[in-house]
Amino acid sequence: MREREILREIYERLYRHFGPQGWWPGETPFEVCVGAILTQNTNWQNVEKAIARLKERNLLDPRKLYELSPAELAELIRPAGYFRVKAKRLRNFLRLLNEEYQGDLGRLFAEGLARAREKLLSVSGIGPETADSILLYAGGLPVFVIDAYTRRILLRHGLATEEMDYHELQELFQKNLPEDPALFNEYHALLVACGKHYCRPRRPLCEDCPLYRVEER
Repeated sequence: MREREILREIYERLYRHFGPQGWWPGETPFEVCVGAILTQNTNWQNVEKAIARLKERNLLDPRKLYELSPAELAELIRPAGYFRVKAKRLRNFLRLLNEEYQGDLGRLFAEGLARAREKLLSVSGIGPETADSILLYAGGLPVFVIDAYTRRILLRHGLATEEMDYHELQELFQKNLPEDPALFNEYHALLVACGKHYCRPRRPLCEDCPLYRVEER
């Protein structure tokens, strides 16, 4: 079965099994950006606690957050873990957003996918996965997010090798799927659901997984 057919089969099976995921959880594009930065190396429940603290103080705003001292910001996002490191990363992003785009995410995304991605990757602490999450989920731009769940599923189904880097894995999806942000959004969310529930790092539940023997179809 060709890569395109396998990828389509994976999507259809996951969608039938899990249904629409409604990602990314966030009331505004800016909240999505903050969540994408805070979720590095932690679980989403901890991120939600940190974001709730910002909302309670009416601080979930690019200018207001940027005006906080590093210590104040770090304390507010403490529930997200690694809070001092993440405060620096968030401030680096806020510096870009406020000083180059007047706090307006729309201006950043209006640069277009390639330029906006370049600007985000220039921010210390923002790597490809975080940048692409911001572009796709906050900006609605057509870029596929690659994470540990996606890599693991691709490896186990023979669609990738250990040597393939982030860009090569991303190209696998982008060259075989329509350039559709909504599809990329749903597909990535479904892969995460599969990775969490079935394709686990240890003791994967292969025979119960909706992708069991997908490559044989």
